[in-house]
Amino acid sequence: MSSQNNTSKSNIAKNIKKLRQKKGISQDRLSKLADLSLNTIVNIEVGNNSNPTLATLQKIAKALDIKIDDLLK
Repeated sequence: MSSQNNTSKSNIAKNIKKLRQKKGISQDRLSKLADLSLNTIVNIEVGNNSNPTLATLQKIAKALDIKIDDLLK
């Protein structure tokens, strides 16, 4: 079961990076739009933060103008 959770988490990281790049937003810009530290964004995208909080994901989704579900696919 933990490998399934790891897959979901890595999908979150991949989805954030993919959606951010698709919109032409840098990690620094996303961090400002989401009111999060650049370090938080970088760590999520590279997989160092494999368990971002729901509040963090909500901020990122809002900054990217997407539904939180789009990050979880």
